[in-house]
Amino acid sequence: MTVATESLHVVCPHCHTTNRVAPADLSATPDCGKCHRPLFDGHPVALDEAAFEKHIARSRLPVLVDFWAPWCGPCRMMAPQFEAAAKQLEPHVRLAKVNTEEAQALGARLNIRSIPTLALFVNGREVARQPGAMGAADIVRWTRSHLG
Repeated sequence: MTVATESLHVVCPHCHTTNRVAPADLSATPDCGKCHRPLFDGHPVALDEAAFEKHIARSRLPVLVDFWAPWCGPCRMMAPQFEAAAKQLEPHVRLAKVNTEEAQALGARLNIRSIPTLALFVNGREVARQPGAMGAADIVRWTRSHLG
């Protein structure tokens, strides 16, 4: 059996610096080498367009993004469910939120037509998309089903 020794690139949710973390160290609450804050805290990270690009392009962890807007009732109802899913999926999946009102160009470029919409990115590419509000258990199940 071969053990993976290659480091993963993990983008800090606070300062957006790319860190190298050994896969075996993911569960040991690693800190950012630059800002020294935890790389995982069980909460989704809010991303603007520039931070979204860093997290998607540089992270070797899957990134699950909730595209939402503050005026959207179903988005507000799903927010605590997405938060609960983060506690279950981290540190093996980064959960992030993108406010489509603030990042309209990003929403248009990614063809986000309804909100809330979940999109799962692996190695910089979108691999799955699911529109509509979901409960925490369904978010976790849906994510894991697309990661194998």
